Amino acid sequence: MALPVLKTERLYRQIANAIVKSIQRGEFAPGAALPPERELAKQLGVSRSSVREALIALEMTGWVDIRTGNGVFVTQPLPSASTPAAEADYSLEDLLQARLAFEGMLAEMAARNGSPTQREQLRALADRLLRYRANDADFLEQDKGFHLLISEMSGNEVLREMMEFLWNKRDSARFRRLERHFADNTFTDEMNRDHQQIAAAIYAGDAAAARAAMESHLTQVKRRLLG
Repeated sequence: MALPVLKTERLYRQIANAIVKSIQRGEFAPGAALPPERELAKQLGVSRSSVREALIALEMTGWVDIRTGNGVFVTQPLPSASTPAAEADYSLEDLLQARLAFEGMLAEMAARNGSPTQREQLRALADRLLRYRANDADFLEQDKGFHLLISEMSGNEVLREMMEFLWNKRDSARFRRLERHFADNTFTDEMNRDHQQIAAAIYAGDAAAARAAMESHLTQVKRRLLG
């Protein structure tokens, strides 16, 4: 008799399930506010970023309503499902950490290997991004082009394909929901300042500065979205 393969459940899923069980036990009534993220993290002994990701999952499955600036409230009425369904087998924090580790290397390689034409294209694209003031679909399409061009400038086709894979992971319903709640228009301004610094370092062929600028950019994105 073959035994089933056991899988470790992602931390944010464990947190989401724990909150659902508390709601079902009546500890948080429909319409009531949940404790703040920081308090939930302390009670559960986990990071605030994991709590935030769990709350996003709970909102998507109808258990809570996130009202940015006002708190998180249990929905009324409660959903019929006993536990929230899993949307993906990876956490958003893992995704952002992967990008941070990977794209710093790509920026460094782009500074070394990019052609003069690609350097001009990257600088022009960074300038074009300045026209966008909102973190909307048009901005994200240009942002995608910026990061994919850097991967092309690495000169390695496998790395370019890996960057496209990471971007497609980023283009998920959970990530878009996270941005909707925690990325306002100042977020777009911050990203564009970072884009200018990244493009300038790559254009100048300064590999160390390009890596540092990219890593600073993605650290800032992670801090803003996950706290």
